[in-house]
Amino acid sequence: MVVAGVLAAAYGVLAQTEPPGGGIRVAGTIDAYYSVDLDGRGLGSNALRGFDDKTNHVELNMASLSVDYSGKPLGFHVDAGAGRAFDIMSSTEKGVPGMGFFEQAFVEVKPASWKGLQVDFGKFASSAGAEVIETSNNWNYSRSLLFVWCTPFYHFGIRAAAPVGKSLNAGVQLVGGWNNIVTGATFRTVGLTGSWTPSSKLTWTNTYYGGPDETPSHGMRKLYDTVVTLLAGSKTSFYVNFDYLHERQRSGAGSAVYGVAAAARFRLSRKVSLSPRSEWLNDNSGLATATGQQVKEFTVTGTYAFPGGLSGWLEFRHDWSNQPLPNRNQQTTVWKGQPTVLVGVVAVIRAKK
Repeated sequence: MVVAGVLAAAYGVLAQTEPPGGGIRVAGTIDAYYSVDLDGRGLGSNALRGFDDKTNHVELNMASLSVDYSGKPLGFHVDAGAGRAFDIMSSTEKGVPGMGFFEQAFVEVKPASWKGLQVDFGKFASSAGAEVIETSNNWNYSRSLLFVWCTPFYHFGIRAAAPVGKSLNAGVQLVGGWNNIVTGATFRTVGLTGSWTPSSKLTWTNTYYGGPDETPSHGMRKLYDTVVTLLAGSKTSFYVNFDYLHERQRSGAGSAVYGVAAAARFRLSRKVSLSPRSEWLNDNSGLATATGQQVKEFTVTGTYAFPGGLSGWLEFRHDWSNQPLPNRNQQTTVWKGQPTVLVGVVAVIRAKK
């Protein structure tokens, strides 16, 4: 992969020096899966899904390389790669050659005299959502309906965050909408973030994005996202995620989509974890999915941690809607449910200079 080769070469050069106040960290990820639809639809794809949208053949979800330079006062972070996840993330980009290979690419400023304040500029992952783009950092292999249909993947602009007291961290962002770089050059979307951690067992995060959608026919777009995470002992964790997305057309009334997701993670042993998730999404306006519907899903994921950063994932998921999902070869059968089984393999390799 050309991008990975360039980044690896850059790491080789930078690693020969000892940057003051920091160092260079490199990580690599290979993520692939095989998904089967259990109802015999035979479409080769899953409706409503995010990165795991292909069925009945092996799919490379992500092959990526991350380089992080934690120098002070200046540093940078780059995540680059290829695969289905990168294709989906960059599907809205037009006229930006090569940017589809980069999940994140930003510089950071954090002088010691700023007492924890950090300012980043570039392309960075969204602060909204209970999940992230990398499978290895999630409880489930497939992404939730809220992650796919309510929250952005990334932004381009500037952000700042700093601790406020002992338990609160607050931030502000000025970005060009979401999931775009070229049309978002006006930086008219404001993001506000807050994370409250009153104890080591409880975290409550809140994120707001509001600003004009750069699509010509669309007007203002607003998103509120909140996540509560609870650690109930050393082997059990829970989270609840709520999203409310509202968008107003330039001509016409506004519409909204909202939903809630709840998930748990049980560590059955040092190597084995089990993670159920359930959620409900109300998109009666068709704002997110382009079909007026209410969707539910239930997922249960088992993971096994092999030595050397390798993990295996086995997942059952069932989506169902009050409206027909895409049927098999346009036959007369109406499909309102979508059960699937997925097997995934994720390898994470980290090196430190």
